Amino acid sequence: MTAPAISFEFFPPQSLEASFRLWDTVQVLAPLQPRFVSVTYGAGGTTRDLTREAVATLHKSSGLPVAAHLTCVNATREETLGIARDFAAAGVTDIVALRGDPPKGSTGFVSHPDGFASSVELIEGLREAGEFNIRVGAYPDTHPEATDAQANVSYLKRKFEAGASEALTQFFFEAETFFRFRDACEKAGIDAPITPGILPIENWKGAVRFAKSCGTHIPTWVVDAFDKAERDGREDLLATAICAELCSELIDGGVDTLHFYTLNRPELTRDVCHALGVTPRLALKNVA
Repeated sequence: MTAPAISFEFFPPQSLEASFRLWDTVQVLAPLQPRFVSVTYGAGGTTRDLTREAVATLHKSSGLPVAAHLTCVNATREETLGIARDFAAAGVTDIVALRGDPPKGSTGFVSHPDGFASSVELIEGLREAGEFNIRVGAYPDTHPEATDAQANVSYLKRKFEAGASEALTQFFFEAETFFRFRDACEKAGIDAPITPGILPIENWKGAVRFAKSCGTHIPTWVVDAFDKAERDGREDLLATAICAELCSELIDGGVDTLHFYTLNRPELTRDVCHALGVTPRLALKNVA
């Protein structure tokens, strides 16, 4: 099995303790030489400034290629593009362009009167700026707001036509879910890269909440396995095994890039990467 190319997602810290945890996470995962790392944007744009600070700091101090998440929630077009220009001024021109989740407590997404109404409009605006490499999200399981699975494919095609270069999928539990989606995208004429998003399950109850919020199907066998593992105190062992097996099946099916949602907790991601043959590569320095 050929080791895959990898990338990691982090979220911006909201406290001093969380800042240390993010830096520790970067220190653990950086030796695996990811092709890029990304920093998320909170629901409703709540971490906008924190994301900007984390992106700039990681770019300057980590030596890793950094991609900044950008959404169009609660902001005018000019404000959103201004944030993108700030990223570019800091040396970061990779953007993960997303519509974004509405603020907590709201009933759904409502665009700003002077803002981008969708991720497609945001992508078009970034493309017209002419200085960004744009990645986007994709949904192997049906998005909660989509009418059906084909609507996911059709909308992803619009994103690529608008200027995206690569899609990063939402997480899923079975390789066949991704393969069905990939086949449907190919049938629709999409030939751009689609990278599977992988969630090593650090917290089963949290993963269940996350899955329900984004439409990810949870197979019965996974529920049963974690129920038993919790009783036996073997959740981490099960999570590592399930995640490594999923990644192996994807690689056997022709996947050569994986994107890990780390939740700023690096151990399971590191262990899975090691199981896939992705190991630290450290350069020797100051050798006489």
